[in-house]
Amino acid sequence: MYIVTGATGFIGSCLLAEMQKRGYQDIVAVDTFGNGSKWRNIAKRGALQLVFPHQLQGFLDANKAAIGGILHLGAISSTTETDVDCIVENNFQLTISLFNFCQSNSIPLVYASSAATYGDGGQGFYDRDDLEFISSLRPLNPYGWSKNAVDKYIAAHSHFAASSQLVGLKFFNVYGPNEYHKGQQMSVVRHFFDQFRTTGRVRLFKSYRDDCADGEQRRDFVWVGDCVNVMLWMLEHPKVSGLFNVGTGCATSYNVVAQSIAHSMGVEPVIEYIEMPDSVRHQYQYFTQADLTKLRAVGYDKPFLSVPEGVERYVKGFLTANDSYL
Repeated sequence: MYIVTGATGFIGSCLLAEMQKRGYQDIVAVDTFGNGSKWRNIAKRGALQLVFPHQLQGFLDANKAAIGGILHLGAISSTTETDVDCIVENNFQLTISLFNFCQSNSIPLVYASSAATYGDGGQGFYDRDDLEFISSLRPLNPYGWSKNAVDKYIAAHSHFAASSQLVGLKFFNVYGPNEYHKGQQMSVVRHFFDQFRTTGRVRLFKSYRDDCADGEQRRDFVWVGDCVNVMLWMLEHPKVSGLFNVGTGCATSYNVVAQSIAHSMGVEPVIEYIEMPDSVRHQYQYFTQADLTKLRAVGYDKPFLSVPEGVERYVKGFLTANDSYL
């Protein structure tokens, strides 16, 4: 039995799709559905057990002998969420509860950390898992802080050398199908596609640094399928534990992202540069790039899609298709 939290969300639903494609059986999907259309994210899946988050602990206690692994993606994922109590309950307390449960019962745990833990990148983007380094990071928002708090707690209590597999994955800027429900928190790839389709142009933030031209702010944008591949590789290599970056290892400018989308759509790459809101400017990341040295060192050797490759797959395979759900 494999348990996936956040299973109806963006990355979680893509993970379910790949797990069933690979023949995983007896998958338990943990999440809420709400009043929207998140149910569509798992509508194509085969048989699943569905468990609400408030039922999870009881389910775990009743089935612990049968659990082969937990893939924990459930979280408040908005980088602009201001209800810190809600973030602590959902991002910190739930993850620590799962960590303690897995350690007590020798169950593999793969959980989602985030590149948001690196803050402005002043300390670099090195996925060290020692407490001293993790404690030196300064995230820019409550979401990133909560993810770093989890990493710190685990580093302090297990040093990522637990009796059973324990993996934290620092996802960078993920894009791909099944993210439509995230609203303003959708990837820039989806936002830019929508802008080209409705207005014929993309609006990018101006730069406020002399060493960076408008639209040349760079991020590590990673295709969701590559993130899923890393998660399942970890689960299939139970002797590997630690904290790992998950990105392409290559920073791509917003200009290139916009141009790649326009090319895939067959439209002109018209770009307008606009002022950045004050609420964003003080916590804006100008550069992120995953250091993949550690991930490669443990044996993960699959290539990552480049932004032009991933964008073309997303636009042509999903965003312009009649059925955009994975």
